[in-house]
Amino acid sequence: MSAFTLSSAELRARSGRKWHEYPDDVLPAWVAEMDFEVAEPIRAVLRGLTDEAAYGYEPSTEYAQLADAFATYMQQRFGWQPATEQVLPIADLVQALFTAVAAFSERGQGVVLQTPIYPPFQVAVRDTHRRIVEHRLIDDGSRYVMDTRSLADVFNADAPVLLLCNPHNPTGRVFERAELEAIAEVAADRQLTVVADEVHADLVYPGRQHIPFASLGPEVAERTVTLQSATKAYNIPGLRCGLMHFGSTALRERFRDLFPDRMLGTVNRFGIDATVVAWRECGQWLEEVMWVLGDNRQRLAAELPGVRCYAPEATYLAWLDCRGLELTESPQRWFLEHAGVAMNEGADFMGPGFARLNFGTSPEILAEILSRVTTAARARGSYLRKVGP
Repeated sequence: MSAFTLSSAELRARSGRKWHEYPDDVLPAWVAEMDFEVAEPIRAVLRGLTDEAAYGYEPSTEYAQLADAFATYMQQRFGWQPATEQVLPIADLVQALFTAVAAFSERGQGVVLQTPIYPPFQVAVRDTHRRIVEHRLIDDGSRYVMDTRSLADVFNADAPVLLLCNPHNPTGRVFERAELEAIAEVAADRQLTVVADEVHADLVYPGRQHIPFASLGPEVAERTVTLQSATKAYNIPGLRCGLMHFGSTALRERFRDLFPDRMLGTVNRFGIDATVVAWRECGQWLEEVMWVLGDNRQRLAAELPGVRCYAPEATYLAWLDCRGLELTESPQRWFLEHAGVAMNEGADFMGPGFARLNFGTSPEILAEILSRVTTAARARGSYLRKVGP
């Protein structure tokens, strides 16, 4: 059995939410985790901790090891050297979004989101009593791009924070240097803060390059909080380990004044050790993952009747424009009912008429997913032609 060809029966035999949220006749293509075996070095370190049966407090060196592994990995992979003393381990990256919004803006102020956007970004703004300031990505006919000319209009003193998602979820964009520099220029000019969620940075396809926002220069770093984790690329989201990196002591102290370190709890030892070994020993596994995802991505390039999809530049998530199907209900509900495929609802991402499809699965399962989607879409197209305008 290959780590990348697990069958639906094998996946349903496991615990976990993805394959048990819907009835067994539904193929899940929704929540952002992959249907692949975890890399053997990660499994080995977890087995070692279990067999050791020592479940006391973690060694005092654990956090330092995580920070060192992070800094080394960022340098080797992206040419960015973050300061280890500005690293804060955190168990939940959504918690990092909430606390960053609360620390760097005030109640009633705006927070800029580049929409469509991952739903927790929106919740982090609304539930902390801030306002969403929408900076919508533009469909240029081949991908979704940043409207850099309008940044100064939305990113201002009454909207002092931008939550940057790069690579972008759900569109799969990898923002180019010119786009990131446009943000940096406005942020520096107006003394604003950028919180950069870069958890999909490892999942970039050939021809594109991830640029850590804080790597643009010291003056950019000093107003940047970076969120990182091995959870997406190495398929270990349930181990709950990520980190926040503060680009300056001033940012770190401002955050700590509102959220003392212990207020956020501690990170599980299993998650820390798995993350460290992922960053240090699992590069070959990730290369193999990207080959599988790259082949799956090419399958999406085939035209789906009534559905438009640009090949993502990163991630294993496809953003499907289903408006051509002229549905009277949401695409998520329609494909669930008519194709037996569970996707994410586009409206939840501030993208009504769209759906997000997870293609991080075996080629065989993806073939069945796309067959079901295509059959349903063709039937809908035939119906639309019959009834006419």
